[in-house]
Amino acid sequence: MQTRDQKYAVEVFKQVSELADSPEVAKRRKYGSMAHRLPILIRTAGLAQAVSFVESRGDEAQKLLLRHLGALVGVENLGEKSRTASLQEYIKLTQDVMDALVWYKRFAESVLGVDASLDGEESVGE
Repeated sequence: MQTRDQKYAVEVFKQVSELADSPEVAKRRKYGSMAHRLPILIRTAGLAQAVSFVESRGDEAQKLLLRHLGALVGVENLGEKSRTASLQEYIKLTQDVMDALVWYKRFAESVLGVDASLDGEESVGE
């Protein structure tokens, strides 16, 4: 039997590895960059506002991260669910997303080569 973290790690690795095979370096950078920034957005603005921000202003790679996150935590539409959930569901959803984002950040660095310390100027092996 696997822990939730182990399940998250396996699934996130699959998702990020598929993206790593993409020839689009900019897409990998934006995906990885958002994986690093989204936890901060969630902590400062809340899950619903952070997801709505990415939905409205994010590019395709950043929206792909939201779709990956939603699939991982078992929600078809993360934005809609975050806006309509009861308080208890919202708190659990936020915690699940934050726990999942730990893995997205790790694999953004190790698989995609995105360096969080470069603040927007990610290092991706080209």
